[in-house]
Amino acid sequence: MIRTATVNDVADIRAMIRELAEYERAVEQARATEEQLREALFGDRPAAFALIAEDDETGETVGYALWFPHFSTWTGTRGMHLEDLYVRPHARGGGHGKALLASLAAICEQKGYERFEWWVLAWNEPTIDFYKSLGVELLEEWTVCRLTGEPLRKLAARTRLS
Repeated sequence: MIRTATVNDVADIRAMIRELAEYERAVEQARATEEQLREALFGDRPAAFALIAEDDETGETVGYALWFPHFSTWTGTRGMHLEDLYVRPHARGGGHGKALLASLAAICEQKGYERFEWWVLAWNEPTIDFYKSLGVELLEEWTVCRLTGEPLRKLAARTRLS
């Protein structure tokens, strides 16, 4: 079963974010607190949205998807950026990941979003194979850019923005 996350899911979402970070070999980077997630997902101006995958028989939370809208200057429309898709290891192969993606695709259709995009680590072959089985196009000609920490502060200090 897939449902929209509620404020009561914040602890489970944070736990699964940590599990995902461990899988992606970057647990030290997963610093979001429950308070930050609560504000980001359920505050006055949500920054992101989440879906929860539950086991049909037990009601256990077995996965989540966290997304936010973005805008394309090329299409002139909003799209969806999937930040996280995670299914707990013991529940993999049960269709939860595909159900989460199908639900997100339905949200795109309902909202008129023309693009549904996300990143995947190049070494994560099982996940890449799963995505390919759904007809996902891998945009290998694009490289993700990131500016954080001191380089971000140095660049910001150069502003003339008023």
